[in-house]
Amino acid sequence: MRRTVLTALIAMLLSGGVARADNFPSHPVTIVVPFAAGGPSDVMARILAERMKTTLGETVLVENVTGAGGSIGVGRALRSPPDGYTISFGHLGTHVANGAIYKLGYDLVADLEPVALLPSNPMVLVSKNAVPAKSLKELIEWLKARPTPATAGTAGAGSGSHIAGLYFQNVTGVRLQYVPYRGTGPAMNDLVAGQIDLIVDQLSNSINQVRAGTIRAYAVTDTKRGASAPEIPTTDEAGLPGFHMTLWSGLWVPKGTPKDIVAKLNASAVDALNDPGVRKQLENLGLQMPPKDKLSPEALGSWQKAEIAKWWPMIKAADVKVN
Repeated sequence: MRRTVLTALIAMLLSGGVARADNFPSHPVTIVVPFAAGGPSDVMARILAERMKTTLGETVLVENVTGAGGSIGVGRALRSPPDGYTISFGHLGTHVANGAIYKLGYDLVADLEPVALLPSNPMVLVSKNAVPAKSLKELIEWLKARPTPATAGTAGAGSGSHIAGLYFQNVTGVRLQYVPYRGTGPAMNDLVAGQIDLIVDQLSNSINQVRAGTIRAYAVTDTKRGASAPEIPTTDEAGLPGFHMTLWSGLWVPKGTPKDIVAKLNASAVDALNDPGVRKQLENLGLQMPPKDKLSPEALGSWQKAEIAKWWPMIKAADVKVN
C-alpha cells in the first residue's frame, strides 16, 4: 500500500512538472543584460525580446544589471530559479573572459545551460577626431611614439573591448591605459567628447558615430569588410594582417532548467533570428548571423568551451588587474 501511494505521489509530482513546462511561460520572462542601457548588448537584446514575445506569448523584459565587466549581471541571472523565466544575455567577455579575471563564485560552464548562439560583431578600431593619425599604420606609429600610454575605453576588465585591446597590444607592441566603464555606450559618449583617445569597439556600437563623422574608424577586425560599413578597410587591408576578432553573443539559463523549457526558449530565439525584420535591424548594425547549424544549445555549449581554451591563456598571461 505504501509503495502504491508513493508511486502515485511521484507520478503526480512528475505530471505537475510536465504541466508547468507545457504551460511555459505563464508570466513575463526577463533577459538580464549585464551592461548599461544603450550599448550594443542592450540594443541586440531589446530587438530580440520584442520578437521573442510573439513566439512565447508573454512579455519579454530587459533588465540592465551592470558592474564588474558584466559578472554581476551574469551572477544575478545564474542565481535565479531554474524555471526559464530569467535568461542571461552575454558574450565572449561575460561568459568566457570573466572566468580568467574575476573570482566569480560560480562556474560559467557548470552553472549555466546554453540556450542559443546569437549574432557576432566584428570589432573596429576607432579614435576621437583629435588623434592626428589618419590610417591604422599611422595610429600604431602615433601610439608607439607617445611618452605616455593612450587612454582606451572599455566596458570593464574582461569585456570584449578590453580583450580586443589586450590582443591589439600583444600584436603591435603598443601601450594602452584602460579606462573602464559600465558599458561601451558610456565609453562611446566620452570618446565623442574627446575624454579618451580610442576604443577597440564593437562595430554595431560605433557605426552610427562613424557615419556622423564624430569619431574616426581605422579598420574592422575581420577577413571581410562589414556590409554596413564597406568604406572601413579590414585589418588585413590596413596593414595588420591576421588581427581578427569577432564578439559573439548568446543566451543562457541557470543550470537545472528543464530541457523542454530550454528548447522553447531556443525555438523562440531562432524564430526571432529568422524573422526578416529582425535580421534587417541586426544586419544594419553590422552584426553577422550565426550559421544555421550553430543555433542549437549544444552548439553554443561547445563553442563556449572552445573559446575558453583559446582566450584564457592569453588573458592570464596579461595578468589583468581588477580594481
